[in-house]
Amino acid sequence: MSPDAHTAGPRAGRREWTAFGVLMLPLLLVSMDVSILYFAIPSISEDLRPGATQQLWILDMYSFVLAGLLITMGALGDRVGRRRLLLAGAGLFGAASAAAAYAQSPGALIGARALLGVGGACLMPSTLALIRNLFRDAKQRSTAVTLWTLVMATGISFGPVVSGALLEHFWWGSVFLINLPAMALLLVLAPLLLPEFRTEARGKFDVLSAFLSLAALLPVIHGIKELAKHGYETLPALGITAGLAIGVLFVRRQGRLPHPMVDLALVRRPAYGGSVLVNLLAMAATVGFAVFITQYLQAVLGKSPFEAALWSLVPAVGVMLAAPTGAVLARRIDRSYVMGGGFLVSAAGFAWLTQVRTDSALGWVLVACSVYAAGLVTAMTLANELALGAAPPERAGAAAAVLESGQELGGALGMAILGSIGAAVYGHDMTGAAGAGRETLGGATAVAGHLPADAAESLLVAAREAFTHGMGYAAAGAGVLMGCAAAASFALLRDAREERAVEVLVG
Repeated sequence: MSPDAHTAGPRAGRREWTAFGVLMLPLLLVSMDVSILYFAIPSISEDLRPGATQQLWILDMYSFVLAGLLITMGALGDRVGRRRLLLAGAGLFGAASAAAAYAQSPGALIGARALLGVGGACLMPSTLALIRNLFRDAKQRSTAVTLWTLVMATGISFGPVVSGALLEHFWWGSVFLINLPAMALLLVLAPLLLPEFRTEARGKFDVLSAFLSLAALLPVIHGIKELAKHGYETLPALGITAGLAIGVLFVRRQGRLPHPMVDLALVRRPAYGGSVLVNLLAMAATVGFAVFITQYLQAVLGKSPFEAALWSLVPAVGVMLAAPTGAVLARRIDRSYVMGGGFLVSAAGFAWLTQVRTDSALGWVLVACSVYAAGLVTAMTLANELALGAAPPERAGAAAAVLESGQELGGALGMAILGSIGAAVYGHDMTGAAGAGRETLGGATAVAGHLPADAAESLLVAAREAFTHGMGYAAAGAGVLMGCAAAASFALLRDAREERAVEVLVG
């Protein structure tokens, strides 16, 4: 008998799958909002005239608040009701979208982006946790989590495309207004289709734990991003240190509480803790390397921002084919081998990308990206499903939030690690350049604009070569991360299906 046979439950019908479709609306939009401002920033800068620091906060405030509040909102949803929190998040997300669209100053836009982060933190863990309630059958739940992962990845990739298309015809506020119809639809349909779920007798919500989780995550993620952008600076380093120290206090408090926000016993289980770890490594590789591909398409191959965004969707085709295949294989083979194999395929794709040159064919580059993306998302899908299945139903909200917080932290780490590798190689190759041209490819482009034609061309050729060289080393670093994720899958997640089945039977 297959180990998953023990986990079979009542099969979901048309109503549950329709409800699942409703859940995908907020997930798609919350994911898109991470990247939807990439093309809108020039228009916002021209209209609102933000300073350099304000412009960074306009871009980053959403993801900072989202990451900092995920754990808090996941635990809160378990207590007050996941559908109730989802509806509250939808209302707040819609109102904040309208406020952002019509913001008249940089400060107002930053504040609206912060509220969007709060709304997103209410929505994301609720969407994944409610899957645990809608789908009791393990195979159906696996399919649902596969689709959940694909929608999340598609949203992040699709954000710049939607932004570019809207800005062709409308003003920058339109990138926020597209959220309103979907949120209105969610507010109408969710009460009709989605079941409510809340944990009984879980004790009072611990406000101090919520504060500690926020105070731990925000300075760590902010500090990592600052170090990635500017190199070592004292203030971000101190912020990371303080955040880690507060994180230790948070963990110690969870160990003492009778009803903790984060169940440390669950985190220690290989099926859950191992899944969180490999997801963190996966996000470190994909987010950390994404910025290189975006710049390569635009600054090296000369594509317009909108063209680059469209071409960047090509790897999603491979992802859509590979992720369901991985789910089918995991029903016949121990999922640790399927996940480890997926990460090794991803590592092979990154190894391919180490051979990219400034004159490489676009199709050759996109195929390499498709290989790494297909292997990575296949493994991430299985990790998400395994983590959700390992968590008790009453803890699904908090479990989903910890998983998603790990992904956010992984993305920040990836930007810092791979960004530093690429920057170091670029700087080494450009030691003879002057000023900003020695620091970044964008800086070299700006400097070239003030030089005679021959000198400008010489500088740009050298800068593109140096950037591509650095991208190759960053791809090697991403491949190493994928190798570590594969090793962790083989070591920690072997026979994880049996472990989950035993837990379900005991429960």
